[in-house]
Amino acid sequence: MAYVITQACCNDASCVSACPVNCIHPTPEERQFAQTEMLHIDPQTCIDCGACVDACPVDAIFPEDKLFGSLERYKEINAEYYETNPMPETWAPLVPETPPRRDLGTLRVAIVGAGPAACYAAGELLERSDIEVEMFERLPTPWGLVRAGVAPDHPGTKEVTRMFEWSLDRANFALHLGVEVGTHITHDELLANHHAVIYAVGASSDRRLNVPGEDLPGSHAATEFVSWYNGHPDYASRTFDLSGKRAVIVGNGNVALDVARILTMNVDELAATDIADHALDALRRSNIEEVVLLGRRGPAQAAYSNPEFLALGDLDGVDVVIDPVELELDPSSAALLDDPAVAMKMQLAREYAARPPRPGHKRIVFRYLASPTEITPTEGAERVGGVEIVHNELVDVDGVARAQATDRHEHLDASLVLRSIGYRGRPVPGVAFDDAKGVLPNEGGRVGERIYATGWIKRGPSGVIGTNKACAKETVGALLDDFESGSLRRTVGTRKDVARLLRHRRPEQIGFDGWRAIDAAEVSRGQGSGRPRVKFTDTSEMLAVAGKRKRRLFAR
Repeated sequence: MAYVITQACCNDASCVSACPVNCIHPTPEERQFAQTEMLHIDPQTCIDCGACVDACPVDAIFPEDKLFGSLERYKEINAEYYETNPMPETWAPLVPETPPRRDLGTLRVAIVGAGPAACYAAGELLERSDIEVEMFERLPTPWGLVRAGVAPDHPGTKEVTRMFEWSLDRANFALHLGVEVGTHITHDELLANHHAVIYAVGASSDRRLNVPGEDLPGSHAATEFVSWYNGHPDYASRTFDLSGKRAVIVGNGNVALDVARILTMNVDELAATDIADHALDALRRSNIEEVVLLGRRGPAQAAYSNPEFLALGDLDGVDVVIDPVELELDPSSAALLDDPAVAMKMQLAREYAARPPRPGHKRIVFRYLASPTEITPTEGAERVGGVEIVHNELVDVDGVARAQATDRHEHLDASLVLRSIGYRGRPVPGVAFDDAKGVLPNEGGRVGERIYATGWIKRGPSGVIGTNKACAKETVGALLDDFESGSLRRTVGTRKDVARLLRHRRPEQIGFDGWRAIDAAEVSRGQGSGRPRVKFTDTSEMLAVAGKRKRRLFAR
């Protein structure tokens, strides 16, 4: 019996190094790793030892006889990967890189951000006992988009935070939550108290459509909606009009699929998750019956991943609707079918297109080769009433299929429009910024003298949670090379200096103990209703809970 990797795969690759027979691919050393949607276990090589199960941080690996529902499909998906990507009979064993250990004194590193990219970077650094790491996060909670971005009905994906907490729980690590760089401590002060600073601040802004009507009430960024239903304190007070019957999402990446799923799925199922209470109440009153996703290119170029696309078919009371005519491929798109992931994407789309609609079901409708040209208001009111769309065709531009508008137009009535066409980073005060790309300009993670970047602010919004591990490894490798060369050597402040500064500037700041108090309180709030947690959505409430813990510690 073999083990099978399923939908929740985070591409962390912890399972790769745990496997004694090297049967999990692609590995971080292989070319395909940067583009893969998930990892795969070779059923012919797997020896059923279970080491990968123990190593998986998101509980995505199962014995093949324990698969159920749409997860059974992953037995086929894993097997097909090795049929189309034949592996050599023998593989060289993976040898972990050993960081240099020259005695150069203590290296102090500041990391700005507390999401996956920041945590992977900290974990890499903390493998050495001669490094002190201090992490700064403006919210009273860590974990970044794992907490505020991962959909509430994907609890397995959030399990990666257990690994983060375990890897960071060390004497040479300090966590500063509720501390905003640029407000409570400056970039220059970070450099004065650390030999190096790593920015892992993600991509918190969104890309705009730049069409008329985009700023009408009822038109929002999908990122705002995601933050709202996940209980992010900055978005808890937002309101979204769910009184109409149709919502339109511009874009068809995984975030768009998350939003479509949350808008249509059974609210009683959501009630068993950690979705924010205010969002749960609003969704109970929602009139949304149909969500239309607009993709500017064809189905072969759709941005969603196969695991997320496949999971839509399991939604109770929801039909996935695709017009078979929209699945006809032009020659350049048909050529993409040589890629197994694209072939699977088209196979799933054709299966959905063949399903008959069921009376009384809500609908998630995929529209391809369509772009919005205007968001139109309702008659006599200045709020969203619909979307004007243009039908596209694909043209070859230097070997790349580009969407080009035709003369065919269409109008869709809608009361809610959410744009989901990509994230972009924000400038960091005192640090160079590439406005065109929305990242900190860098070479292998090096931004400038003693300044580094990792995660989306380094490479742009691409990949999944585990993609940040390899990204962080590259950045930390560059930083350690600079440490070894002596270019980081200088006199800097100490942890006590930073603590003294923050006591004056931000006495409300909390550390791991404060976060654990918040975590325990949220879990306790959920126990009576069978939920994993009920999140605090107000910063002052979180700080109050953490403050009680701090006062108890001081009283001992």
